[in-house]
Amino acid sequence: MVGVSDGQGAAQAPASRPAPVGRPLLSLTLSAMLDDVHAHSGALYLLAPHEPVLEMAVTAGLPRAFAAPWERVGLSAPIPVAEAVRERRLIWVGGEHEMARRYPRIAVVLPYPFALAAVPVATATTVHGAVFVTWPGSHPPDLSDRERDHLVAACDRLALRLERAAGEKRPTRPEPDLLTPSATAQTGTLGTVEATRMVARLPYGLCSLDLHGRVSFANAATAELLGVPVSRLLGTQLWAAVPWLNDPVYEDRYRAALISQHVTSFVALRPPGDWLSFRLYPSTNGLSVRISRARPVSAMTRAGPQPADGSRRLVTISHVLSLASALTEAAGVQDVVQLVADEISPAVGSQGLVVFASRAGRLRVLGHRGYPDAEVVDRFDGMPLSEQTPGTQALTTGVPAFFDSREQLERLYSWRETVPDGMSAWAYLPLIASGRPVGTCVLAYTRSHHFAADERAVLTSLSGLIAQALERALLYDANLQMAQGLQAALLPSSLPSLESIEAAARYLPATQGMEIGGDFYDLVSSHGRAAAVIGDVQGHNVTAAGLMGQIRTAVRAYTAVGQPPEEVMGSTNRLLIDLGTDLFASCLYLRLDPARGVAVMARAGHPPPLLRRPDGQVKVLDLAGGPLLGIDARATYPTTKVPLAPGSVLALYTDGLIESPGVDIEDAIADLGRRFAATGDRPLDELADLLLQRGTKGGQERPDDVALLLLRVRPPG
Repeated sequence: MVGVSDGQGAAQAPASRPAPVGRPLLSLTLSAMLDDVHAHSGALYLLAPHEPVLEMAVTAGLPRAFAAPWERVGLSAPIPVAEAVRERRLIWVGGEHEMARRYPRIAVVLPYPFALAAVPVATATTVHGAVFVTWPGSHPPDLSDRERDHLVAACDRLALRLERAAGEKRPTRPEPDLLTPSATAQTGTLGTVEATRMVARLPYGLCSLDLHGRVSFANAATAELLGVPVSRLLGTQLWAAVPWLNDPVYEDRYRAALISQHVTSFVALRPPGDWLSFRLYPSTNGLSVRISRARPVSAMTRAGPQPADGSRRLVTISHVLSLASALTEAAGVQDVVQLVADEISPAVGSQGLVVFASRAGRLRVLGHRGYPDAEVVDRFDGMPLSEQTPGTQALTTGVPAFFDSREQLERLYSWRETVPDGMSAWAYLPLIASGRPVGTCVLAYTRSHHFAADERAVLTSLSGLIAQALERALLYDANLQMAQGLQAALLPSSLPSLESIEAAARYLPATQGMEIGGDFYDLVSSHGRAAAVIGDVQGHNVTAAGLMGQIRTAVRAYTAVGQPPEEVMGSTNRLLIDLGTDLFASCLYLRLDPARGVAVMARAGHPPPLLRRPDGQVKVLDLAGGPLLGIDARATYPTTKVPLAPGSVLALYTDGLIESPGVDIEDAIADLGRRFAATGDRPLDELADLLLQRGTKGGQERPDDVALLLLRVRPPG
């Protein structure tokens, strides 16, 4: 027996999505764009009114479920369509490896070979949205000039039409998705009667799936191999009609074939012991599946099927994978709040977000988004957990609460009548990690919102991922606060005010690790003169910081008793060795005598200081010195006298200011000298900020901490 479905064409809009009035501008534009560049699939986004969110308005070529995690995208999200809007340019991703490198969140959900281009839909003054299109994995790694020109021109034309429609008060609405309609036929035919007979005689199974995975044709061998009559297969998704195929792994192969347009295959066990081989041959309008018996594969064991609606579970799995990938990037609490705002709120359609935690028996607001009036949220900060509110209840009981409307909430919590937050529906999700509640995530909606059972399950699952990230973030923030407090305690809170010396100092921790390190500086007034020191203990951790504090204290003590520079260095070196540590330290120590116009310096493996003379010339001081502190107890540290005229400026720094991968150290010092010469006549605080800003290259990561101490000799009188 051979049968085909007589179901509806794939291009029909979902029942829940009303067709727009008038000519389908978006659908026609996207379809023409795909044809022009021979793309495989795509989607068009429109910027949501009054929200920094892109909303998917129409898709083409593949089911919308494939892009479910990105139906609503925050403009700050690290994905191509959002980046195209932010940067107002075409974004090209040439294949799966580039996708994994640049956009790992997408690669986790769609780990298949395909190429993608994202283009903003914008005029010179207004952004209306964005488009992405995809090609199969066989597309060349580079986008051709023709493809680029066609995509940009099409988006520019669409932007002008959208702007014209907005000016005429004609709103642009979402439109029915476009899927290539599959060929229809009468029951018992496949093209011709003879072709049907031929397929019926084949010894292996042959069936056809549309782009939604629904069976549109199956021969008798398919029914026999699967153990399901053809009548039950037609019009249903293969994994929904066959219980032992109800597994996300098999759905993944179907998605892989459609997105990559490459032949894929898998082997599945039909209980109790029959192994079947499935080979999927994709085209732009669906899949042909060849089913045959396979040899037993004893190493492959599958868990029992989990009943669920297939298309719905695809959305769930995609969201979980996307969020899990995103949350691995979150370090601190505010990172978690921002990621939930960027990833979850747009996906579930919520407009407001609040994240609570408990501290000392009280509710604490960790962050919020979507509330123009912050006082509405801040009133909950510090509320005792004994108060009967949905936020405290969710946190203390660990039970989620969903309120479809304001009336539902006020029925249980009458105090809500006095809270003008503009919201009408809420999901209160307890954040449970390591078996204990660590906080509550509140998703709020400006309109009434029905939370169906499957949506509640999805949100509850996602809350578990958020909770784990929040637990890590709270610990990270606590450790960071402790580290920064320790660092601040070990460095001078301020520099002494000296009559003949003006000073300014800066410290920047490394941005990798705990943001604590061993760089230090100090300025000491002793016996009518000034002594300055700068140093760098090996490492960027608490041990290095603790040792740095000991060295700085020792230098102060040796200075106070009047030791000359060479003895201060020698004594500090022996102390470091006596401490029995495996860490070394570089150091530069100098005794300043402005009245005589001289400085006596001793160096232990430290970068050379820079001297800017009053005429603006900068000299790298080539000082005598000894080895790093902590290596040799017998080491000596000879001194060098350096003349200091009034108006001279000394720059003492650690290697974090000058070292950069691929840059020669001498070239880096020379570059610092040129910048010092050009800006050294400015006030010291301004000069310090300029040298740090350019020396650490703005917002880039710092692998090493940085210390800088500037000293200017005041003119007499």
